[in-house]
Amino acid sequence: MTFELQYIKPIPATIAASITILIWFFIPVPHGVDENAWHLLALFVGTITAIIGKALPIGAVSILAISLVAITGVTNPDSSKAALNDALSGFSNDLIWLIGIAMMISVSLSKTGLGSRIGYYLISLFGKKTLGIAYSLTFAETALAPVTPSNTARGGGIIYPIMRSVSESFGSKPTEELRKKIGRYLALVNYNTNPITSAMFITATAPNPLIVNLIFEGTNPAFHLTWGMWAITALVPATVALLIMPLVVYKLCPPEIKKTPDAPIFAKSQLKELGAFSLPEKITLTVFIILLILWAGVPAMLFGEDFSVQPTTAAFIGLSILIATGVLTWDDILKNKGAWDTIVWFAALVMMASFLGKLGLISWLARTVETGIDHLGVSWTIGLAILLVIYVYSHYLFASTTAHITAMFAAFLAAGIALGAPPMLWALLLASGSSLMMSLTHYGTGTAPIIFGSGYVTLGEWWKVGFIISVINLIIWVFIGGAWWKFLGYW
Repeated sequence: MTFELQYIKPIPATIAASITILIWFFIPVPHGVDENAWHLLALFVGTITAIIGKALPIGAVSILAISLVAITGVTNPDSSKAALNDALSGFSNDLIWLIGIAMMISVSLSKTGLGSRIGYYLISLFGKKTLGIAYSLTFAETALAPVTPSNTARGGGIIYPIMRSVSESFGSKPTEELRKKIGRYLALVNYNTNPITSAMFITATAPNPLIVNLIFEGTNPAFHLTWGMWAITALVPATVALLIMPLVVYKLCPPEIKKTPDAPIFAKSQLKELGAFSLPEKITLTVFIILLILWAGVPAMLFGEDFSVQPTTAAFIGLSILIATGVLTWDDILKNKGAWDTIVWFAALVMMASFLGKLGLISWLARTVETGIDHLGVSWTIGLAILLVIYVYSHYLFASTTAHITAMFAAFLAAGIALGAPPMLWALLLASGSSLMMSLTHYGTGTAPIIFGSGYVTLGEWWKVGFIISVINLIIWVFIGGAWWKFLGYW
């Protein structure tokens, strides 16, 4: 039996290690920065580099990062025990468990067939025109977004197969001659719905709880974005974006088939194949309704704060019901590698980002950025526009929203606040941009390679549509979102 070291990618690993060593040993610690903070930055940048370069799977990189923080004692050089506790502190963050448990719960959507049933049911109602099919796919994903923290599973695992089967039912295959019939248009709508729905709920994509944590640490600690508050702030701009996006894509990449009278018939045949509404589906739907009620804080609103249920507690209750009723088995939970992987990398990145703030590195970066913009002599509104454009469009350099958010969110949040921007206006704009930037490329998030890989859309079409949609989304969130948040009293 021979052993080959193929698991680790040597070139990205070497680059990550070299950058860590360079920052730690060879770049002088800037004036006003604690030495331990600088060394933690070295580990942090090395970790992000390894994640971007995919030197190892993100969970494996995170285990190495936790080990290095504990061994080096950068967070607490006086006690190895305290340093270990610091390194493991991310696992005590309730938001990490919220997203992990919610990902486990979302398995029931595909296992029971409830996700597909929702999609085909909407097409059976509104699918007589191609635009109707597009809006059906859009609304189906929106309905699933609150309970599917993996935007890849939602857009690529549930909605994409529906989109593909509908396209092929009209003879639109991923060939140059046939893709423009309807498949190209539906594929672009399928994908560009994903960033918008990801911006709508804390539980709609894995990095959102990380953003909540960074906002809590970077603004007034008394202000904490709850699940319901996030949903309310996103409601108006997201609704407008979801209504406009299919029309914009329709204009940019019009389908050859405009009317689809057979689509509802096809959808009904698929529903017939799924069979009658099963007991597991009914239990799953009931659990989702319970979760939405608890996450929205309805019991506390009706009966007082004594009846409030923490979002993570609610998630555990929902998962417990699904396991107790047999909708999900413990093997289903154990096999959900994505959920366990998310818990590990989330814990590591939250821990490192948190201690970069506690050690003063983030505030130093913010002052540096603020000074640079101050030299331009512009108002805080122009300064925010510059920061937002840089933050969103630097996603061309990232293949991971998690890596991008972890590397840049805290520093940009602090810089915008230092420029004099209303803290919650800027926090909400950055939070929204962290999902909306997914639209840009065919590697912008995990959903992209799945849909782009279908072959319905060329690279040029994907990037053109993605850029235009990103601009429109930002305009919607800045002006309509900003006005909505003003009405809500957030700034």
